[in-house]
Amino acid sequence: MTGGFSHNGKTLLSGVDPAGRADRIADAVAVRDRTLYLCPSPLFGYGLERLLSRIADTPNSALLCIEADPQLFALSQEHFLQTLKDSPRLRLTNQCEEAALCALLRNEWGPRVFRHVELVRLSGGWQLFPALYDSLARSLQREIAIDWGNAMTLANLGRLYIRNALRNLALIPRCPSLGQLSFDGDPVLVLGAGPSLDTTLDALQARFDTAYRLPETRPFRIVCVDTCLPALRERDITPDLVVILESQHWNLRDFTGLSGWNVPAALDISALPRSGNVLAGSLYLFFTPWTQLRIFRRLVSAELLPTAVPPLGSVGLSAVSIARQLTRGTIITAGLDFSFTLDSFHARSTPGHLGRLNRQNRFASLLDPQTAFSDKVVSTVSKTGGQVLSNPSMKNYRNLFEREFGSAADDGATNRIFDIAVSGLPLGVPCLSLQDALDVLSGGIRSTTIRSDLSDCSGLTEKLRAFIQSEQEHLSLLRNMLTAEVPMDHAALDALIDECDYLWAHFPDYAAAGRRPDRAELETGSPSAISFLKRLRVEIDPFLRLWNMTLREIADL
Repeated sequence: MTGGFSHNGKTLLSGVDPAGRADRIADAVAVRDRTLYLCPSPLFGYGLERLLSRIADTPNSALLCIEADPQLFALSQEHFLQTLKDSPRLRLTNQCEEAALCALLRNEWGPRVFRHVELVRLSGGWQLFPALYDSLARSLQREIAIDWGNAMTLANLGRLYIRNALRNLALIPRCPSLGQLSFDGDPVLVLGAGPSLDTTLDALQARFDTAYRLPETRPFRIVCVDTCLPALRERDITPDLVVILESQHWNLRDFTGLSGWNVPAALDISALPRSGNVLAGSLYLFFTPWTQLRIFRRLVSAELLPTAVPPLGSVGLSAVSIARQLTRGTIITAGLDFSFTLDSFHARSTPGHLGRLNRQNRFASLLDPQTAFSDKVVSTVSKTGGQVLSNPSMKNYRNLFEREFGSAADDGATNRIFDIAVSGLPLGVPCLSLQDALDVLSGGIRSTTIRSDLSDCSGLTEKLRAFIQSEQEHLSLLRNMLTAEVPMDHAALDALIDECDYLWAHFPDYAAAGRRPDRAELETGSPSAISFLKRLRVEIDPFLRLWNMTLREIADL
């Protein structure tokens, strides 16, 4: 090409050696492994072959070419060399919606392949949509960071998640699935434990006096996170449902002094089992798939897995997701701040706030300078225009909230999720004034429907017992192969390792990636395979004991 190339009034390719210029740009790119090179508006594909050849020695790097203009996308499809189209290291897409582009990344290359995203402008086509391409690069980098963060969480807590889940399976014959509860069209107030919760609860008291305290006397539903419970009890407010997600023992401080309180609870099967035994209300089970495991598929096939809730990483986000499943009506959030101030980190009477009060003395104030003045803390504008503090973790959850709830409606109608304009970060959903939110809540009509059929309790018990015995047989056979008590069958071993993936999904070098030594490595006894099998052997006996504990609990029903 010698005459250049223009589109929509912009010169996108030079008239002087555009292919050579693109190759020189490709030569100047810093090549490193585990990098996704994002090439906006590749046009005729100049420079891509050169860049592909440069990353040939980096097995975990790839090129993603994206074109936002329909005409230019068709141009690229027509003029890309066949070698570019056939390369497994390069993809061309016109997908410019953030969530779909992140899904494409996962589908094409899988989890935990890349660590970095680098924007490479091989042509001038990026000038047509510069802000869009920059935004997509940031979104992909954020997605990659979340992916690795999830892997770290799985490495640290994955073993605890599955241990809790296997213990909580004993609840299935006597506790209904969350899918058996419905709030019909009632408005729902979802409460988090952020500082703005106090303002909302004060306003509720001023509007409804004592009528809002009990489920049967208020015209709306309250779904809260477990950390809110002490603050609600302090004000004599009984929620309609509390969401329990936390898997660790420190979660029990949320229930201090609340034993026997008649509050229905939604318990994730990976949550701490003891947390489901404190309150006296009905217990509903749900399931958060924290990673992909074969045992989940078997539980689904056996019809033993309760209602699924998307894995959102935050009990506040999970509470909103559950509310969206329970009601067709309006959902209003409060206390989901994802921010704090110098002297306010949680709502009054929550465990975090009480802990600060208890530690206060002449040498320790209510302020937490280590948190408030950390180099990761940033000052940002709240939804009311004031200044609040936040950190990267909170901002990531806020961004996830917007991605999950803030754009298209969840039911094909006008979005029905709103936030209250009190304090905290904007959540990406419409904001209501406090008075408007109270007007919406006061217009509700209670019409609860609970569909709960436990008549086949004995059938569920027997089905669960048979499932556990089958799992124990798998583990025993795997152990016997690894200890040479039965002859080694590499095909059977390979299948058993996959079937019992909950034994090793939390290993740091395999967490969240779905990868482990392949059959060839197992047969040849490579060092990595031997290390993997030794760690696998250590996991088997504790899980056999855990299955026995679950069987004993079932027998006590």
